[in-house]
Amino acid sequence: MGGTLERVFNRLDLRGTKKPLGELLPQLAIDAIAPRETVRALLDEVRLGGDKSVRDLTIRFDGVDVPVAVVSAHMLEEAWNMIDESLREALIVAHDRILNFHLGEVHNEHTQDSGGVSISSVAQPVDRVGVYVPGGLAAYPSTVLMTVLPALAAGVQDVVLCTPPDGVGEASKVVLAAAYLCGVTEIFLAGGVQAIAAMTYGTESLKAVDVIAGPGNAWVAMAKQEVAGQVGIASAFAGPSEIAVIADHTCPPSSAAVDLVLQAEHGPGGRAWLITWDAAYADEVESATKEIVSLSPRSLETRATIKTGGFVCLVDDPLQAIAVVNVLAPEHLQLMFEGARSFLGQIRHAGAVFIGNWAPASIGDYVAGPSHVLPTSGTARFSGALGVADFQKKMHIVEVSKDGFDELRGVVAELAVAEGLWAHGVSVSERERWANGGVSK
Repeated sequence: MGGTLERVFNRLDLRGTKKPLGELLPQLAIDAIAPRETVRALLDEVRLGGDKSVRDLTIRFDGVDVPVAVVSAHMLEEAWNMIDESLREALIVAHDRILNFHLGEVHNEHTQDSGGVSISSVAQPVDRVGVYVPGGLAAYPSTVLMTVLPALAAGVQDVVLCTPPDGVGEASKVVLAAAYLCGVTEIFLAGGVQAIAAMTYGTESLKAVDVIAGPGNAWVAMAKQEVAGQVGIASAFAGPSEIAVIADHTCPPSSAAVDLVLQAEHGPGGRAWLITWDAAYADEVESATKEIVSLSPRSLETRATIKTGGFVCLVDDPLQAIAVVNVLAPEHLQLMFEGARSFLGQIRHAGAVFIGNWAPASIGDYVAGPSHVLPTSGTARFSGALGVADFQKKMHIVEVSKDGFDELRGVVAELAVAEGLWAHGVSVSERERWANGGVSK
């Protein structure tokens, strides 16, 4: 079978290799997709030109003219009433599960008392958040829920949603409906780099934000990298979608295949990996993938992703499969092999892990509860899923009694001398002198 099979994926055979995996696995070159200098020029264009530049770039990249980018609030309620009742019910179920999960993440205050020193760590929400909801190839009401609701759970009062216009220059009705359900009233019709720029710098009709959240294509991801530091960027590098599936013969080949396809159908720039120690099983998954892609209404987008970012990786055993995953640091990881749970402790780098054949990543994409905005492009090495903490900052409150001061002043003085910071040392000796009636001990 393997000799006559028409390959769907690129194939890597790592069985028996002794070389470091990082030298053997292909790396994603995001700059090749979205050149950094071009992105910088587009950001500057909006920073200097405001609404007019956003309009010009929307014409250039989306092919439609949107004279007024702000969507009127009454259109959100109209959109909610226009969608099918079954879709409204599905959105409500997802809304409630996502909001409840993130409310459970909220820890507003932690207090510790030690030797006369009382320390409180208080989580304060940022004032204003901008969420980016992609468009173009598809409409993503789920991303509205997955970005807005963690922000609301964190206590954010002011949320603006940016999303690209459709082919006739309007907002997606289902995106507007999801925004209405979440209580969002400010929608700005812009996509791509121009949307990130507008939220970062502000325009005549859009107030700048403190934090930007939401996934996007390589251009959006690169734009967020460029403005980081001028504005908070939530959940690392949330760019083109990725999945790694570790599977063996205990998982139906069609299940592994469709799970690879469900992430690949987002379009070019993403990655889809099958990792297995069974070459015959890999062939079966490839055959199933070919059939599923042929049936998909999004077959062109899916094939484009698989051609450049689809891989079958043959390994010696589950331990080597996990080692590959820890180098890839994928956005989604599915474990669909015998004894998968026992390997959880070996996984260090992945945005979200799904265990077993009954947990496809689509459950996480829509309704499990945690946000589906996850780190991509290997950034799961140092970042995790979007959550409440992305929309809050810790403020420490320190209160010290006289006894606490007496216990610690010598330590402060000693460290101040070591660092050559004279006033730091005087700040404690002066207080002691004042407490003794102006007489130094």
